[in-house]
Amino acid sequence: MGEDIRLAAVVALAQGMAAAHGSREAWRAAAAGACRALGGSFAALSVWERELGRLRVLVNVGELAAGEEEFPDGEAYPVHQFPEITEFLHERWAGGGEPNAWVETAEGPAAGGRPGYVHQRVAALRRRGRGSCVVAPIVLNGRAWGELYVARPAGAPVFGREDADFATVLAAVVAAGIAQAERLEEARRLAFTDALTGLANRRAVDARLDEAVDRHKRDGVVVSLVVCDLNGLKRVNDTRGHAVGDRLLERFGSVLSLCGAMLPGALAARLGGDEFCLLAVGPPADDVVKAADELCWRAGELELGEGVACGVASTADPIGPVRSARRLFRLADAAQYRAKAERAVKPVVAGRAGPDDPVVRLADAAPSGETAERRQFRGRLP
Repeated sequence: MGEDIRLAAVVALAQGMAAAHGSREAWRAAAAGACRALGGSFAALSVWERELGRLRVLVNVGELAAGEEEFPDGEAYPVHQFPEITEFLHERWAGGGEPNAWVETAEGPAAGGRPGYVHQRVAALRRRGRGSCVVAPIVLNGRAWGELYVARPAGAPVFGREDADFATVLAAVVAAGIAQAERLEEARRLAFTDALTGLANRRAVDARLDEAVDRHKRDGVVVSLVVCDLNGLKRVNDTRGHAVGDRLLERFGSVLSLCGAMLPGALAARLGGDEFCLLAVGPPADDVVKAADELCWRAGELELGEGVACGVASTADPIGPVRSARRLFRLADAAQYRAKAERAVKPVVAGRAGPDDPVVRLADAAPSGETAERRQFRGRLP
């Protein structure tokens, strides 16, 4: 392969990883790009999980053998089956050596290979009808992160030393791409996370609720929203200090998360200040009400605070057409205000008192005393 062709392959690999949205796409782009660059028929990207003593496959691409999946759930190999992981990926270059790639064949080590290692990987080549492979360590932040593996079928030209050297270059490009993908994932996580409680934030609710209502309009999926205010936070802040108030918010966040776990896939979020919500997509309305009831009970048992005012709105209840996220939020919001006004110890559910339910009538009017956080949240909804 000419230098110009290899340079183009490196650029294509880097561009493919840069264009990926999320880690899984980045893994796939890395494996696919390396497979093309090295003229392989199959490639895999694996991570070294030190704490578990294993090499776990993240993605397989190309011609998959029986039992191989693109994104396997449980394909992992004990490191003791691959002594080079600890000896070559770590000990050999920790003192300043270079983490170079090596080649193995179905007949044993090849030129540029690791003499003395005829192990499980060679057996796997034979079992899967592959003739040779090149293995390149991936290094992040000065430590072995995992490996890039590219194979050719039996009968195809065997990888050589030149291929191993090129695989080392490709692995360095992959390492840079993985580092960038991980930084972006962390940035996305922080952008959608409340710093104090670790729950989702208002921005995350905005996005998820829009998507959920679109699914409801398209497929009829049940969407339910629980909106709640933590009672007594101002009193705690005024009498015991904001540090104690923050602990109350954190404890209630844990309770909300626990109750949200009763609803598969539910999003637990802090909207701002003392305002929280649960967004459930799919579970029946009765299950959501049950989780909200549990939330009210557990909040009432907290040492600090004065319980919670909780309102529920679900597209499965008789609340009229829900064509926007704004309407569903207003229904749950008005139910919450009614719960607060009545000092209810259980959730108030929009639409469950019949067609004249005052919660439904109030749903399209902004409640008096609305906080700045809620006005801002309401303004972000379509």
